[in-house]
Amino acid sequence: MANSMTGFGRGEANGNGYQFSIELKSVNHRFLEVVVRMPRNFSSFEERIRKILQDKFQRGRIEVHINVVETEERKRLVKVDNDLALSYDKTLKELALALHTAYETDIYRLVSFPEVLSVVEPEIDLDALWGTCAEALSKSTDGFGQMRRSEGEKLTLDLLQRIDLIADHLHTIAERAPYVVADYQERLQERLQTLLGEVELDGVRLANEVVYFADRASITEELVRFDSHLAQSREALRSSEPVGRKLDFLVQEMNREINTIGSKANDLKIGQQVIKVKSELEKVREQIQNLE
Repeated sequence: MANSMTGFGRGEANGNGYQFSIELKSVNHRFLEVVVRMPRNFSSFEERIRKILQDKFQRGRIEVHINVVETEERKRLVKVDNDLALSYDKTLKELALALHTAYETDIYRLVSFPEVLSVVEPEIDLDALWGTCAEALSKSTDGFGQMRRSEGEKLTLDLLQRIDLIADHLHTIAERAPYVVADYQERLQERLQTLLGEVELDGVRLANEVVYFADRASITEELVRFDSHLAQSREALRSSEPVGRKLDFLVQEMNREINTIGSKANDLKIGQQVIKVKSELEKVREQIQNLE
């Protein structure tokens, strides 16, 4: 069955002193858009994450939230900028000389000056950590995909019911169609008789007018095409492939056919069914906006 474009999934993985927590959530979108939010230290993973999601999903705006936490204390080193410390010391000596005051080198004072001491963070082995990130991503996509499939099944069942209802309305229209010409002939004959009074009707001209009307009001082709669109819609909904765009096109075509049926038939009872079909098609159109 078709998949929904909305979903949520979460996954965690631990390894190499880090814990990766990844959340995926998506909303409707005409195409596939992937937005990744993650710590800057791991930004090199972004393209690989995008590629994995692009291979699995076709449509929707997918937001990826990645949180990384250290689970083991890393050894940090302190670095001394010797040149900068000596420069501070030399400058202070020159200042003391200019001020004619005593100066003694104080190492504890020197290291308190900006940037003399700095903490060096150990390098992160990104190649080793990618496996941990990929594991968390796999878990999140599993739940994410399952939710999209579950939502898609619900949407599919609802749409199939609406398509069956539309088919019932079309069946009613098809049953009524043959009587439209007969009713028109009866109304036309009564009107002419009223206008002409005792004058005898020209049967040939009356028959020609009825034939012309029958040809103009025929909706057989429209009903056949509409039925074909319904069959294609059912087939698409039962497919596991992305079908949102195809269904959107089919709904446009069905709207075109039902509008033509309404204008050609020119019949009250058919018109009532046309309104019901349009109402259901609008509901179908709204629902398929959620399908991948």
